[in-house]
Amino acid sequence: MVVRLGKEIVFPNPTEADDDGLMAVGGDLSIERLKLAYSMGIFPWFAYRYSEILWWCPKQRFVLFPSEVHVSHSMRSLLNSNKYTVTFNKDFSAVIKACSSVKKRNEDENAWLGPEMIKAYTALHEAGLVMSVEVWNADKLVGGFYGVVKGHCFFGESMFSFEPNTSKLALISLARKMQSEGGLLIDCQVESEHLKTMGARLIPYAEYMEYVRKE
Repeated sequence: MVVRLGKEIVFPNPTEADDDGLMAVGGDLSIERLKLAYSMGIFPWFAYRYSEILWWCPKQRFVLFPSEVHVSHSMRSLLNSNKYTVTFNKDFSAVIKACSSVKKRNEDENAWLGPEMIKAYTALHEAGLVMSVEVWNADKLVGGFYGVVKGHCFFGESMFSFEPNTSKLALISLARKMQSEGGLLIDCQVESEHLKTMGARLIPYAEYMEYVRKE
């Protein structure tokens, strides 16, 4: 059942979402609403040119556990080559802009990372609730991604690569950082073959929320 949201910062029970995960429409992208959404396993995703804010909560969650990340032989070689440098929160603005425009994503009719979303996640970043991962070739930004941080979980939002395998390099680096710091789960949101090859898999919503609720 899809519910229309008003001004009150509330969401319906996520377990009552439609089979495709759509659960609510409307509302806003305020820090308070986004914080509540992620605490319940909900995220916004909508074609910003044509629709209102759509809120999703899939019943099967596509996640990557840091301890299970698969590093192929070719990626090990790349990691050991020292060709690239990986940083965290060094240039969030450049990362989110690259995620929006790489491969002309912002020209697609279903583009979702528009000005409203960029403004909202920039505010979350400034509040210390969003982290970016950057991959550099010398002083040139060539890959990375960003996502929401809550407790021991990282909720991935978007990634990009300007050079081969640099988004993979960023993800492996984040997984290793999380593993060393007690991180438990990376939420990949949308199922993809690319992330399956790196060890991501589906788990039920109830199991997923056990990790999200841990402080």
